[in-house]
Amino acid sequence: MPFFSNLDILLFSLIAGLLVYWLVFRKKVEPIPEFKKLDAQTTRETSFIDKMKKTGKNIVVFYGSQTGTAEEFSNRLSKDAHRYGMKGMSADPEEYDMSELSRLPEIENSLAIFCMATYGEGDPTDNSQDFYDWLQEGDADFTGVKYTVFSLGNKTYEHYNAMGKYVDKRLAELGAQRIFDLGMGDDDGNLEEDFVSWREQFWPAVCEHFGVEATGEESSIRQYELKVHSDLNMNKIYTGEVGRLKSFENQKPPFDSKNPFLAPVSVNRKLNKAGDRHLMHLELDITGSKIRYESGDHVAVYPINDSVIVNRIGEVLGVDLDTVISLNNLDEESNKKHPFPCPSTYRTALTHYLDITNPPRTNVLYELAQYATEPKEQENMRKMASSSPEGKVRSPALLNILAILEDLPSLRPPIDHLCELLPRLQARYYSIASSSKVHPNSIHICAVVVEYETKTGRVNKGVTTNWLKSKMPTDNGHKATVPMYIRKSQFRLPFKSTNPVIMVGPGTGIAPFMGFVQERGWLKEQGKEVGETVLYYGCRHKNEDFLYQEELEEFEKTGVLTALNVAFSRDQAEKVYVQHLLKKSKEAVWRLVHTDNAHIYICGDARNMARDVQNAFYEIAEELGGLSRAQAVDYIKKLMTKGRYSQDVWS
Repeated sequence: MPFFSNLDILLFSLIAGLLVYWLVFRKKVEPIPEFKKLDAQTTRETSFIDKMKKTGKNIVVFYGSQTGTAEEFSNRLSKDAHRYGMKGMSADPEEYDMSELSRLPEIENSLAIFCMATYGEGDPTDNSQDFYDWLQEGDADFTGVKYTVFSLGNKTYEHYNAMGKYVDKRLAELGAQRIFDLGMGDDDGNLEEDFVSWREQFWPAVCEHFGVEATGEESSIRQYELKVHSDLNMNKIYTGEVGRLKSFENQKPPFDSKNPFLAPVSVNRKLNKAGDRHLMHLELDITGSKIRYESGDHVAVYPINDSVIVNRIGEVLGVDLDTVISLNNLDEESNKKHPFPCPSTYRTALTHYLDITNPPRTNVLYELAQYATEPKEQENMRKMASSSPEGKVRSPALLNILAILEDLPSLRPPIDHLCELLPRLQARYYSIASSSKVHPNSIHICAVVVEYETKTGRVNKGVTTNWLKSKMPTDNGHKATVPMYIRKSQFRLPFKSTNPVIMVGPGTGIAPFMGFVQERGWLKEQGKEVGETVLYYGCRHKNEDFLYQEELEEFEKTGVLTALNVAFSRDQAEKVYVQHLLKKSKEAVWRLVHTDNAHIYICGDARNMARDVQNAFYEIAEELGGLSRAQAVDYIKKLMTKGRYSQDVWS
């Protein structure tokens, strides 16, 4: 009897054949999507030189921007070029091959302008990080390249305008020719004023250098043209999404600035017991989002403008806000096809995409002035837009666009031009007030609701905090959601849990320290050895705004917090602040820092508190370390360099 029957052999052959087919043919179809993906990538033009040649441009304005201001200034400078018989383009260094800069002299009368913002502790912005790294490592030859830099920063920060200064210095070292002085913009003063003053001197210098004359064209130059859609499918219209159409209905990770996650609000409670301010604690649910965060990171939130202001703008300008429109770039070669996601409606643009609450910048006022039919009102607007002393007196202190339209009855600009000129509404950043070790599925925010009265008697409200305040966990049976993503930070607990930490944070500066303390408590529970954990916290009144009082006192009771030092600034005749408490316990502070390798963390107001606290550390180092003032300053600077003195501050 044969070992295999004919039927066995037939079945065996069939199975073997199917297996061969599966292995050979199934595998062949897989690489096709991959090939398409590669093909799509190669089509994006990374040569700004080729683009400039193709479009007849001779000025390129690069921007390093975190909040949109440097990008806005960059757009203004590229538009300015037209008034001087030149042609400019604004460019994101992240989108181009920056080593091409050495080819710029191939274009006649060419110039590279850099609008560079400094972020955090002297760092480059996210979009200029690669350019910064390349400048540091590279040894390019920029002979013949002509350039100038305008830097954006804030004087209250330790590394004021560090990024702009570095780019200015490094380009010169690599052989480029600076044709106008480095501009210094200070956001602690008046950034707009600094930019306008610099720009007014810059362009005459450019004209002189290249031997060109201003064309005298003072009329407005439109960058976008309006298209009204009458029969567009509603599924093709943006309704508030930041990047991808319908991304809020169909959420897909990974989540980032272009694709935020709609996090449901699970908790929204008032933190302070009394007083006229509203301090709040919010918890955002990130279950199932695959979002990861570390203690010390920031949560970025996309706010929505007040519908009352939006509706009133529509009323004043007499337009139907639900008209579906697109604003299309007149320069077809531009990477920026629209000023905000299009097609959209005026209502969506004013609600989700445009900043309608901050005072408009001078260029917006200047361009809108042409629409004022009353000569006196037109003249007033032009003065407001200039850098003259008279203009500064008349400047619309804290007036938003609606207030200006209401105060100037003859000013009725076309709404599409207004939408073109207004800057984009930016995400707001908050220090995360929780630890992912303890709360892996939620992110906590601690914030104060901004509301104040202006000189004109109008009430100004902070866009994001007032919007967040209204976000209750359930809203008419629906879950209230917040579009958000995570921005990584360098504000980190020491790698070794045995290192002591000294945390200084008044007011809402307590936020990241709630995460730090939760994490130190979690480490203890895991049986890890944890160094001393010392907190210096400041508020106005003990019975009013001692934030997280119960939690902090519990942490102290269980030994997670080695010392809880609280300064109540207004509970006695003389003011007591965190820096006073630091000096009061100077021996313990010096021992932790000098002997025990403690890490110091400061969070909160940069203008006064951070500076006063730093001075307190200088004084402690002088007195207990026997150092001169210069040596004490050097001592603290060295701690900063080693990552042992970190700041998360804002002004």
